[in-house]
Amino acid sequence: MSASRKAAFLDRDGVINVDHGYVSTWEAFEFLPGAERAMQSLHRAGYQLVIISNQSGIGRGFYTEDDLLALNGCLATHMQSEFDTPVTGFYHCPHHPTEAIGPLRTACDCRKPAPGMILQAAQELDLLLTESLLVGDKTSDILAGEAAGVVRLFKVGELSSELEGIENAEWVPALSEVPARLMSRTD
Repeated sequence: MSASRKAAFLDRDGVINVDHGYVSTWEAFEFLPGAERAMQSLHRAGYQLVIISNQSGIGRGFYTEDDLLALNGCLATHMQSEFDTPVTGFYHCPHHPTEAIGPLRTACDCRKPAPGMILQAAQELDLLLTESLLVGDKTSDILAGEAAGVVRLFKVGELSSELEGIENAEWVPALSEVPARLMSRTD
């Protein structure tokens, strides 16, 4: 099967929702302004929405994988029922190389900046990375996208020099700005 769909790979905390630190319940989940509409706009523009998130809180014992799956379910249901926008996939890394406990304390190929989550999603969901974009709030997000071959990389948050030397990377203040930036693309 050849990849035929483009994706918007979205980090979660700091991109879609306020990063309160180890957000693990729907009650603690707070959308950033404009994030829901931006996700809807990306979906309407033909992008499959795929959330990719380092979740070392699982490995650290702060919450369980079931807690995260329940939160993902609430997020998917909300986006579908309120915005007619499906989330195609959720991928997370529960590992941390030094702070996790037990078998989750490991260096892995899924924790960003490694591209493992993106590559797994591309394979499982039939996604074309050369037509896809990634939005993250940390340099590790952008490096994961670059390593996976994602062609359009957006870093949200504070403007800094961290993106220098990373081809196809650009800064935007928030996820809410990404759809307009795509529409104004001149290349």
